[in-house]
Amino acid sequence: MAVFEIFSLDDKRVEAYASLTEAQLRNRLDPDKGIFIAESPKVIHVALDAGYEPLSLLCERRHITGDAASVIERCSDIPVYTGERELLTSLTGYKLTRGVLCAMRRKPSASVEEVCRDARRIVVVDGVVDTTNIGAIFRSAAALGIDGVLLTPTSCDPLNRRAVRVSMGAVFLVPWTWLHEPITSLNRYGLRTVAMALTDRSVPIDDPALCSEPRLAIVMGTEGDGLSQQVIESTDYTARIPMSHNVDSLNVAAAAAVAFWQLRPRP
Repeated sequence: MAVFEIFSLDDKRVEAYASLTEAQLRNRLDPDKGIFIAESPKVIHVALDAGYEPLSLLCERRHITGDAASVIERCSDIPVYTGERELLTSLTGYKLTRGVLCAMRRKPSASVEEVCRDARRIVVVDGVVDTTNIGAIFRSAAALGIDGVLLTPTSCDPLNRRAVRVSMGAVFLVPWTWLHEPITSLNRYGLRTVAMALTDRSVPIDDPALCSEPRLAIVMGTEGDGLSQQVIESTDYTARIPMSHNVDSLNVAAAAAVAFWQLRPRP
């Protein structure tokens, strides 16, 4: 284990944690060199178990033999950067979650075909930009039997630091990739599609025909405006979650959890 003390905010060795933006970490021009930041031992262990490559660790000095010890044991061949709490807080902008951050290498993106192959249920995330919602959708997807996630290019990156944190590592458990083609393209992979939207043609989410579909893509829209009319008209079904007390809709993350449970594949 190589431990390096950090004394300056300008230390280039920790710029991934301190000064690089999410866009710079993602490295769109050269995705093979993209990285992301995972927080807390639990989340880091999930990423390691999923085969992500660790590059370095950042933790408070007291956590080297504490909360970070199990991670350091698994990642003994990478540098560990450390310093006083006040300095690390100024580097990262907030108190470290359980004292440890890990910079990790991104994996090559999967193809849409790979994500859809053999999947009984997938979710399409269309234009959802809030990192908390993205993390929560992934956590529900992992917990409630969703086999894959497709995101339109206007959606937030699932490996955004906050999205990873909110998901509790679920972003590493469910296959995902970017969908650059129309929703209708999913039909050629054997998937029927359902838009979650309030329209005149919407059926209740417990509609028997919908629930009995053997392979289904559940399409969730943006936090504010929901799905566009063009997307809604392109799907095979449109479904709604029945509401009470004149509430018109749920937050997209909450609606996704309800949809995943109700539309889960039956034996």
